[in-house]
Amino acid sequence: MRTVKVVIEKADQNYSAYLDGIDGIIATGQTVDEIKNNMYEAINVLVEECAELGCDVPEELQGDFELVFQMDVKSLLDFYTGIFSKAGLERITGINQKQLWHYSSGKRKPRPEQALKLEAALHKLGKELLSINL
Repeated sequence: MRTVKVVIEKADQNYSAYLDGIDGIIATGQTVDEIKNNMYEAINVLVEECAELGCDVPEELQGDFELVFQMDVKSLLDFYTGIFSKAGLERITGINQKQLWHYSSGKRKPRPEQALKLEAALHKLGKELLSINL
């Protein structure tokens, strides 16, 4: 099964997403779930329209594929600003708050190692939370 990357970015009033390397398919939304649903819907509309009009469906969207959603650090920090404080993120990532503020403002982009460090810490937190039953 091939994977197709969906890039989510902060827009003016919401978030927008597009398929990396495939032109013409976009989705918007206020939440990640809304963006995911809208992206699947946009792909389905494209496939249906191509069937009606006799045009070719992009090769990446033929057969079995999986969408992988990716967000840049600035958009992620903006999206979860009401959930994660910079102090809390510093505790779980080891990245100091000042750096996190620079990343969230867009003044600096994190080095790939820092982005991976943030991603790994959030994935670890997610796994810990999934293992808890109340």
